[in-house]
Amino acid sequence: MDVLTFRDYCLSLPFTEESTPFDETTLVYKVGGRMYAFADMVDFHRVALKCDPDEALQLRERYPREITPAYHANKRLWNDVRTTGDLPDAFIREQIRNSYLLVLRQNVTPRALRDELLAYVEAHGIPEK
Repeated sequence: MDVLTFRDYCLSLPFTEESTPFDETTLVYKVGGRMYAFADMVDFHRVALKCDPDEALQLRERYPREITPAYHANKRLWNDVRTTGDLPDAFIREQIRNSYLLVLRQNVTPRALRDELLAYVEAHGIPEK
């Protein structure tokens, strides 16, 4: 996966916001004001994605060379997923989608906003490609 494919996919997810709050090269993607993905657009060889803690461990065990604890994030909740390794783009998109849904379901507040966004997503679906 290249940085443009990553960017296009993240922006295809409903209500996604793109920003560079950390520096001029780190792309950050949020839903409802909460971060679900970030990556360096210049040195694009991994993306950080939020993950359920148990699933994060399972993915790291299953793909030890491709998925590791995220470098600049809570290592219990965030994984770095290599974009230059053997993982197919479809798998990386699935992990992005999982991160997006996790944040949408658990981190977006207030509850009224979360319910509104979830209702839209459930009615219209999420792009897989």
